[in-house]
Amino acid sequence: MPAIIVKDLCKLYGVQRAVDDLSFEVADGEVFALLGPNGAGKTTTVEILEGHRTRTSGQVQVLGFDPATGGRDYRERIGIVLQDAGLDEDLTVVELVATHAGFYPRRRDVGEVIELVGLAEKRRSRVTTLSGGQRRRLDLALGLIGDPELLFLDEPTTGFDPAARRQAWTLVERLRELGKTVLLTTHYLDEAEHLADRVAVVARGRLVATGTPEDLIAGTDAAVITFRLPADVAVADLPLPSPAVRVDGELVTATAEDPVAALHALTGWALARGTSLPGLSLRRRTLEEAYLQLVDDVEADDVRADDV
Repeated sequence: MPAIIVKDLCKLYGVQRAVDDLSFEVADGEVFALLGPNGAGKTTTVEILEGHRTRTSGQVQVLGFDPATGGRDYRERIGIVLQDAGLDEDLTVVELVATHAGFYPRRRDVGEVIELVGLAEKRRSRVTTLSGGQRRRLDLALGLIGDPELLFLDEPTTGFDPAARRQAWTLVERLRELGKTVLLTTHYLDEAEHLADRVAVVARGRLVATGTPEDLIAGTDAAVITFRLPADVAVADLPLPSPAVRVDGELVTATAEDPVAALHALTGWALARGTSLPGLSLRRRTLEEAYLQLVDDVEADDVRADDV
């Protein structure tokens, strides 16, 4: 059975649809990223899955429970890492983690969890003395101390420096190795691309796309050509479709659905003119670029629908 099943989920605030007929599944032991712009309905969806918000209609099942009625039996099996958990400033790291451990009948070793999130050297420090990144690590520790089967991670590396982010990524990878299911929300698309087995993109409360990061990248224009525009060449002279070309100063960026054909046309044109293309490169699109195209397409479709 999937760890999470969401079918035809809707959440209305008056006539406003915060979540609009949303359906997806998360497999047991999977790292699943829920992506979308601010106001897309991600937080509302996750809060419904956590049991903190009621739904208007649709079906939701998490670890075999309906979160709305699962009660303590359900909450004991999940872990939640919020963006701002409101920590007790006067306790030390070890005191706070030990206190939270007492809330669960099944718990992990306090020292092991503190070590796992990289706070061993701060175990005797008061929360008020921790940096922003160290507080996020402490949030992770509190989410893990109950040995959850499913962990909700809401923007887990906000405020982390690059080294701390990589350490957090390693922690999520360890959770996958332990068979834990992770539902991740993040605005860092490189993070989702690195960590997630599958991703779902939500915009205006609706599911736009779902699949592996590679699936989403392949489903959009899959390659990017870049070069510096020669001084004697106008953008209109290029043998590339204008909607696919962006110019920033002298840097030209072109997306290509068929990169071989596009590159052949561009280099053949340059050779025929005796023109060089400084810095010419071809690269695979990133998940961030695919995501932005998917969201932009939804916004454009909605604008056209409003104009009809």
